[in-house]
Amino acid sequence: MVKSGLIDLKLVAQKLLDAAGDKRVILFNGPMGSGKTTLIKEVCNCLGVIDHVSSPTFGIVNEYKTKSGTVYHFDAYRIENEDEAYDFGIEEYLDSGNWCLIEWPNKIKNVLPLENELFSIDIQLDNESRSYEF
Repeated sequence: MVKSGLIDLKLVAQKLLDAAGDKRVILFNGPMGSGKTTLIKEVCNCLGVIDHVSSPTFGIVNEYKTKSGTVYHFDAYRIENEDEAYDFGIEEYLDSGNWCLIEWPNKIKNVLPLENELFSIDIQLDNESRSYEF
């Protein structure tokens, strides 16, 4: 577990990527407003994304380019059932070998590959720090 404020976000993002190793599917679990998208923005910076990174809440998936490939950013919050994930072709994204960064993975847990890295964010309101666990 890593406790951090926003000033350390780059360090947390790099540690997350180091912990993921060969896994290209990273799951971001945490309550609404915990900073999942903010952290994913920093992960994308570490991966060399050259596009603007934003929440894909309404589009479900955003695609970002890097010099060496593609990063997919999913927000499964609005998915009602796992059939919806299949309908938009999630397995093609997951099988692509590209980075897949997924917010709200519990909504599509049976669709996800076994080889993934789960990253949880917990907010401690008493001192406004965040605990990151992976």
